[in-house]
Amino acid sequence: MGGNNEFVVAETHGILTRRGVKLRCRSEGLGWTSLYASAQRESPFDGVFAARPDPLIVLHLDGPAEVTRKLGDSEARRVMGPGALFILPGGTDVGLKLDHELESLHIYLRQSVIDRVAAELGLVDVELVPCLGVRDPLLEQLALSVWELIEKRDANSSQHADYIAQLMAARMLRAHSSQAPRWRPAPRRVSEAIRRVTEHMEVNLGESLAVQQLERISGLGPRRFSSEFKKATGMSPHRYLMALRVERAKLMLQQREPIAEIAVACGFAHQEHLTNVFRRFTSVTPGAYRRDIAA
Repeated sequence: MGGNNEFVVAETHGILTRRGVKLRCRSEGLGWTSLYASAQRESPFDGVFAARPDPLIVLHLDGPAEVTRKLGDSEARRVMGPGALFILPGGTDVGLKLDHELESLHIYLRQSVIDRVAAELGLVDVELVPCLGVRDPLLEQLALSVWELIEKRDANSSQHADYIAQLMAARMLRAHSSQAPRWRPAPRRVSEAIRRVTEHMEVNLGESLAVQQLERISGLGPRRFSSEFKKATGMSPHRYLMALRVERAKLMLQQREPIAEIAVACGFAHQEHLTNVFRRFTSVTPGAYRRDIAA
């Protein structure tokens, strides 16, 4: 469906071949021609990547992580949690900066698949549009289906991958293209309010930050604050704060500081509190995480 040759990593932007990327699984070797996919742990980076002909979809598997995207003279920054999507059309140079470690799933779709599906749908002069931090439950589920296939390493999965690629192409054309219904962005006052809160969290991670205090900083009122915050980040304020603290703890664990001191510096009540929250977010204890990165 996507051509005669297997879609391989050499045809991607090179984001996946950077130093510091810990590959979990990938489609290369399965003979897939309509898409390329890989799941990995990404380390922070800042780079410029030349255009590739095929569109890229990135699904954030954990977070929050702050991503800055530059397209020409336009720059956008988002704090993105699990389930957030980054979409880059083919033929587009891009500057990208990732400020935190991130578990991610990258999927490249053959532009030929996009073009074929567009023709079947009767769409003319349609183009995909760049997206940063959008949420699309249907596209997310399709991406997770791809992840499941590459984890299983089924040598007979090519036809299944072709089918998912067509579904993803149809969804992107319907929801993330020049012919998609216009998306109305949140009012500037709301987006700025959420930005004030997330920046206050980042600067004051070691302090006790009550939800009521964050509500006051936002100026949105209790009910609206929680609703708008979750809409913007995909998490409740409390979970987002805990995720930030865990990410800060990961960085400090790399510096070999005592775990009890890390707990206090990151705003946890004590070492046991850090251990419980850390395990909930990462499935391992701080000590196990430190041993893994030292291995």
